[in-house]
Amino acid sequence: MKYIEKLHYITHDIPNLTHVEQAQKACEAGAKWIQYRCLSKTDDALLADIHAIAEVCDDWGTTLIVTNHIHLNGKADIQGFHIEDMDADFIALRKKVGNDITLGGSANTFENVVRLANESADYVGLGPFSATETKPNNYSILTLDDYHNTAKKLKELNLSLPILAVGGIKIYHVEALMRTGIYGVAVSGAINFADDFIQAYEDFYEAVKL
Repeated sequence: MKYIEKLHYITHDIPNLTHVEQAQKACEAGAKWIQYRCLSKTDDALLADIHAIAEVCDDWGTTLIVTNHIHLNGKADIQGFHIEDMDADFIALRKKVGNDITLGGSANTFENVVRLANESADYVGLGPFSATETKPNNYSILTLDDYHNTAKKLKELNLSLPILAVGGIKIYHVEALMRTGIYGVAVSGAINFADDFIQAYEDFYEAVKL
């Protein structure tokens, strides 16, 4: 089984920090997993970002995951991809990238999670947990019971897939979420827009370990 961190930090297009600066701050705070999420740039601009972030991640021993853009595999030091398309064929994607690359997927229902587990995904981002401006969508908001039931049913089916809650998660949500039996959380806005970025990251890191 591949290494999957319990706290996934996700970069985002924000006015006050570039993606590279976000990655640098996250690594300084102790991040061991960074998901570069940029859907607004050309391939050349994406690769410029990714090369710079990969250097930062290499310095700190941090895993670099890229959201979507799987066509960039092999063009930079990328350890994996997170695919947001809930209908994506992970069997085909796995054949395309091979077994060494980490592949994560997004899900909103238990059925989504089971399919990803059966199609060789390495982890799943399940959400949204609450409304988020970082990634607006029309998917149903999930409850603590939804996370608990998903983790329980997955275990009953003898399916092993790390579940991370995602979508509008604040620090005060983490303890209750972790008690549902999920593996961890993915966070962007609550860290990026905090008064103290590094302290916010450290607070989340401590919370997921409880």
